[in-house]
Amino acid sequence: MSDNRFRKLITALVVVALAASGCTSSDDHTVEPMAANVTLDDQWATAADAGMAAVFGIFRNTGPAAAHVVAGSSPAAGRVEIHEVVPDAGGTTMMRPKAGGLTVAAGSTHELVPGGDHLMLMDLGQPLRPGAEVSLTVMFEDGSDLPVTAQVRDFPGGNEDYQPDMHDHG
Repeated sequence: MSDNRFRKLITALVVVALAASGCTSSDDHTVEPMAANVTLDDQWATAADAGMAAVFGIFRNTGPAAAHVVAGSSPAAGRVEIHEVVPDAGGTTMMRPKAGGLTVAAGSTHELVPGGDHLMLMDLGQPLRPGAEVSLTVMFEDGSDLPVTAQVRDFPGGNEDYQPDMHDHG
């Protein structure tokens, strides 16, 4: 075999080996799931006898890219929704589902607070009593999820009403 054919054969084998291993360089370009870089800190939920309860806390994203929260689930509720509180035409505020979810910027935080963005536990299966804990899962746009446990607390609130008799979420 000539030197030129030998070099071509070796080059072809190296290219095939690199392609098969999925590596084209020594740099690792693996993209981590959004949930791998996000925590929910200081989380807590409002006590409720029935209906709905709100979950608050601080999303913290330590990753290099934004994380987009799009849904949630909880064994304590029929469904979990992302909500916001916004001004209405009458000069008061109203709570509604937050279209498109919420984004936690890279290296930043996003607060879930009374009177602002929060998670809603809808159609509670049982009362949430102060001192108990409620588990939920926060779901991200890329399909990854973040398990969370929140302490249930009494919350007299301001002008917020997190119960279904005042809001239509149908």
